[in-house]
Amino acid sequence: MRRFRRHSGPTGTLVISGLPAGQEALPATPAEPGSVQRQATIAAAMLTMVACGLGEPIAYLAEKSGALIQDVVPVPGQETFHGNAGSVPLSFHTENGFHPHPPDYVVFLCLRADHDRRAGMCIAGIRQALPHLTPASRQALFTPEFRTTPPPSFGPAASEPDAKPRTVLSGAVEDPDIRMAQLVTTPLTPQAATALTEFGHACEATAHTLHLTPGDLVILDNRVTVHGRTAFHPRYDGADRWLQRTYVTADLRGSRDHRPDDGHILAR
Repeated sequence: MRRFRRHSGPTGTLVISGLPAGQEALPATPAEPGSVQRQATIAAAMLTMVACGLGEPIAYLAEKSGALIQDVVPVPGQETFHGNAGSVPLSFHTENGFHPHPPDYVVFLCLRADHDRRAGMCIAGIRQALPHLTPASRQALFTPEFRTTPPPSFGPAASEPDAKPRTVLSGAVEDPDIRMAQLVTTPLTPQAATALTEFGHACEATAHTLHLTPGDLVILDNRVTVHGRTAFHPRYDGADRWLQRTYVTADLRGSRDHRPDDGHILAR
């Protein structure tokens, strides 16, 4: 983890398998909207320990009521929802790229796999996708001609219709950071639209898919990777796919103006 924190490698992904997730006492997979973990469990302890090894755990008040440990589970009636409650394909995105302080890392722990072992976490890193972009598209992605709005999981109250345009890529030209979500990032010029489409194709061409089993923990460097999910078929029988997730920041002080009482929850 320390090596990964220093440099997250070509894929921006670290998988650690065989961790304890408390399977012996695991209850039925939650099936209600907004499900979170607020009790001390083995899985929550694992996620929190990893988060503290990478930086500081954070959450967003507008998403899942600001819980630090969140359930990623299918919810009846929300099959087509483009978020963690759905079971249709989820397009590539970085987490919370609309926000002034997006997480630096996203950590997932698998408690249960889906029945058919079909659900896959799709991951693409800018370090592998960058060579697939034309010079014109690279330049366009570094230009503030894109607007990213909050994802559906934040609800309509979080919308920022007047959010200022941002770039998709920033930082070092040879090793940039990403802020993008295919569902909610809108190009504002024809050049930006072409570049965003090309970037999507580059991600698809270089992506790899993880099929998680219980005890698998995935750390994504949210600055240099996008991720999504393949479709699967939940049964709502208490044994559906169940991941838990937490966000991590490497610089807690940087978001002080958004965290009341210097806590871990970003309230705005």
